[in-house]
Amino acid sequence: MTDLEYNYKGISTYSKSKGINNLVLAHQTEIEEVNNIPCFFWGSLTDPYVTAKCWSTIAKVVRSSFGPVPPSLRDPIVSAGAERLRFEGFSSCNGVYVRLDMKPEAIDGEFIANGTTNVDFNDPMLNALNAIQKNEKVTLAVGQQEVQVITTKAKVTEKKVTLPMRWIKGLTSVQLYLADMDVKYELNKIQTIQLFQSLPKGSVKGDFFITKRAGKFMFSTLATNDSVRIGGVQRLRLLEGILAIVDKIYIYESSDKQTCAIVSEFGKMQLLMAFSPDSYRGFSGEGNVLETMTENLPIEWVYGLNSLLKSNETFDPTMLSIENDIDFGTMDNLTSNLSSMGLLGYDLSEKAHFYRRLPFKTERILSLNPRLKNAKKLIDNEDIEIVERRADYIEAKVKGSGVIHKVIIEGLNQRCTCDWFTAYQGKRGICKHILGVKMTIS
Repeated sequence: MTDLEYNYKGISTYSKSKGINNLVLAHQTEIEEVNNIPCFFWGSLTDPYVTAKCWSTIAKVVRSSFGPVPPSLRDPIVSAGAERLRFEGFSSCNGVYVRLDMKPEAIDGEFIANGTTNVDFNDPMLNALNAIQKNEKVTLAVGQQEVQVITTKAKVTEKKVTLPMRWIKGLTSVQLYLADMDVKYELNKIQTIQLFQSLPKGSVKGDFFITKRAGKFMFSTLATNDSVRIGGVQRLRLLEGILAIVDKIYIYESSDKQTCAIVSEFGKMQLLMAFSPDSYRGFSGEGNVLETMTENLPIEWVYGLNSLLKSNETFDPTMLSIENDIDFGTMDNLTSNLSSMGLLGYDLSEKAHFYRRLPFKTERILSLNPRLKNAKKLIDNEDIEIVERRADYIEAKVKGSGVIHKVIIEGLNQRCTCDWFTAYQGKRGICKHILGVKMTIS
C-alpha cells in the first residue's frame, strides 16, 4: 500500500503511515455502509419501570433551565452499540449533564448496527412512560431516524431532530470535567433519602456542601476538608423522581472542587448527573481540550478513526496507537480532535473514555472552538512575536485591539496580560494568545 504523505503547518511530513492508510481506507469502505442501516437496536426492557423513571428524569433535565437561556425542550441523544444503550442530554442552560447507561442485562434484543440519533420526548412519550408498570412488557426500537417505545397500552414514535449546537459544545467539555473526578462518598438507599430530605427549600443562593457528620450525610453552608461543593444546590431536585427506587448513589468531585457528579445505581443501569460549577455557568465546550490542539492534522485521519470505532466502545488511545501503528503524539492530537467534536464521553465507574458516534462536518472543530479559530487568525496575520525562547521559557508579544499582550510560558505555568486570563486564570481554558504562541512554537 502506498504511503500517504501530508504537509501541514505545525507537523512534519508523516511517512510512517501504515496505520493512517488503514484509517483512511476504513473511512472509504465502512462509514457509508453504517449510514445506510435504518435500525440500530430492537428488543425489550428487562426492567421497564426503572428504565421509564430514568427516561422521565432525563426529560425533566432537558426541559429545565437554571440560567438566562429558556427551556428549549430538546431531548436525549441515544447511542446504541457495544451491547449497551446510552441516553444523554443537557439542561437548556447547559449546566446539568445527564446520562443513563443501560448495561447489557438491562435489555434483551438484537444490536443490528451501532449508531446515534437525537429525538424529542414529547407529551405522548412522557405519558406512556409515566403509565408503565413494573412487570409490563415494553419494546424499544432505536433507529437512525426515530425511537419507538411500545407498551401494552400505547405505541409512541419520536422522530429525529437536529442536535443542538450548544449540546455538542457541552459534550466536548463535560467529559474533561468527568475525567478529572474521583469518588468522595457512597450512600446507601436510606442515607440517600435522608440526605435529600435535608435539601434546602425554595430558591437559595450561595454555595452548599455535602458533608458527613456522625455517620450522617447532610447539606451545609460550611466547607470542610472532606465536603463536596454543590454550586446551585436547587439543581439536585432533578433527582427526586428516582430516589424511591435507587439502590445507592456515588458522589464524585473534581480535583479543583468546583464541579461534582452523582451516579445513581440501579443494578442493571446507572444514571449520571453532572453539575457545572454554578447555575449561571454551563459546560462551555472548550476548556482544556485546546491545550493539545496545537497541531493541524489532516481531517482524513479523524474520519478514518471515526469509521473504526463503534458507539459506546471503550476508547483506549494507547491500544489504538499500537494496533494501528500510529505515533503516540499523533494519537494525542487525534484524541483532542475527536473530543472537540463531541465524539468522546467518559464513564466514571469504569474510569475510561467511550466513543460516541455523531454525524459531523470537517469544519466543526473551528466552528465550535472560537478561541482556536482566533488563535489561527493571529498566526495568519503575523501578530505573534517570539521575544525569548529557552528550553523551559517562552516569552512573546501578541497584538490585540490597540494593545500588545505579553505571554509567558514557563514549564507547566503559563500566563497572559489579556482580560480573559486575568478574569479566569486558566480555569476556563487557555486564552487565544497563549494558544497562538503554543501553536507557533510547536
